[in-house]
Amino acid sequence: MKKRLIVGISGASGTIYGIRLLALLKAMDVETHLVVSRAAELTFAYEHGGSMRDITDQADHFYPVSDMGAAISSGSFRTMGMIVAPCSVRSLSEIATGVTSTLLTRAADVVLKERRRLVLLVRETPLHLGHLRRMVEVTEMGGVIMPPVPAFYAGLNDINDMVDQTLGRALDLFDLEAPVTRRWGEHAGHVKKGRGTKKR
Repeated sequence: MKKRLIVGISGASGTIYGIRLLALLKAMDVETHLVVSRAAELTFAYEHGGSMRDITDQADHFYPVSDMGAAISSGSFRTMGMIVAPCSVRSLSEIATGVTSTLLTRAADVVLKERRRLVLLVRETPLHLGHLRRMVEVTEMGGVIMPPVPAFYAGLNDINDMVDQTLGRALDLFDLEAPVTRRWGEHAGHVKKGRGTKKR
């Protein structure tokens, strides 16, 4: 079976993560199943302008957020799991409670119940106790909370490098090797003199 991954884009700032993720997965020949929240559509317009077609055309399959009968709403539809990039606190909270009102949060709930990998790139700061408790609840159910924190040690040059590095590390969680990932000790800028050399 071809590798399949569900991509959710919810209403937090940072829709660039979802857009770039779709491009990376297409280059890696991973079949993508996309669902976008209504709030994400508004955020996309603020952050990028243009049409939602700029996002949906990159996916192999796109589902309206209200389509609760879509393939990804059922556990019998096999996937590697799901990434929500970015993930709003509202989506996080619905997933944590299991009270899912949209296809995005229903698909995430299915991934958890089927014991597949769920990765949430939660975009919110500062965090109050309620946010932290929802993160703990999702973690206890098997999900992975992965705020998109830039890896400054990786020699990143601009915002695009930061986005790529975060997404590369997120894809590591699915055992998917993204060519954009910069790994410590595996390229010249990270190998210091006297380290990583064989003893003779």
